[in-house]
Amino acid sequence: MPHQLRAMSQGPQSADDPLTTKTPQSTVTCIYQAHISGCWCNVTVLWCKNLMNHSLNLIFNNPEGGSIFYSCKIDLKPWLFWSKKGSKSFDLEGCQVDIHWDLRSARFSGSPEPCSDYYVALVSEGEVVLLLGDHKKKAYKRTRARPALIDPILFHKKENVFAKKSFATRARFDERKEEHDIIVESSTTGPKDPEMWISIDGLVVIHVKNLQWKFRGNQTVMVNKQPVQVLWDVHDWLFNTPGTGHGLFIFKPGAPDTDEDKDNSPRDANSDTSDGSNFFSTRSNAPTPEFCLFLYAWKIE
Repeated sequence: MPHQLRAMSQGPQSADDPLTTKTPQSTVTCIYQAHISGCWCNVTVLWCKNLMNHSLNLIFNNPEGGSIFYSCKIDLKPWLFWSKKGSKSFDLEGCQVDIHWDLRSARFSGSPEPCSDYYVALVSEGEVVLLLGDHKKKAYKRTRARPALIDPILFHKKENVFAKKSFATRARFDERKEEHDIIVESSTTGPKDPEMWISIDGLVVIHVKNLQWKFRGNQTVMVNKQPVQVLWDVHDWLFNTPGTGHGLFIFKPGAPDTDEDKDNSPRDANSDTSDGSNFFSTRSNAPTPEFCLFLYAWKIE
């Protein structure tokens, strides 16, 4: 179990990660697989916020090798109103990609990622290949582009949340359905034994008593008739100095794999790029990546 948690938690690292910076900051990282000019590309969307800075970072890289081809940073500081709307263009192996954004009226609810009233659009060859936010009509009007024939796929979300007892995030376990509200609550100090509750859409799906003995674990719960694996490791909450460690929670749709499934799982025979591309996968039928949500819960006093 601990090995599985460590293996699953290996994700893209960033200089803006609280693990690598002295100033703690909330971050939300979403990685999409987008179809751009007939090729697959990973697009990392990184929202960061601390006491001094608030920014959006877009990173484009090869889904197989991980090499970064282009990155773009947009400042969201309150006094930089002019930077909250704009556009940029860059060349991705002979293909022009345009980035359009309007975050002037964006609303936030405790997270560095906006909850409404904004858009960020990536356009290539007259198609909006990736669209973030709820101002979709404004985005299509601004870009004068049509919706993409192949929808992007969100397959990785990582969030760093700082709180005392309650840690909240949102995730969509099925692209065809609405997002779910996820809350992790804990009581690790006081006269009673430590406890932890994990709720999805207001319903407690996991209640762990005697947390000092069950600080690592996993359980499969049903969310709208869909199985979701939940894994946790809160060792640092209980045995480290407050504020120096985090609890890790992983939410993965689908039932757990059996050993037989792993041994007989199909392999992608076309995993290498066919034309020597340094940045793009040129597969015409890229395998659908499996979604995972990683919640890093940092306790503060």
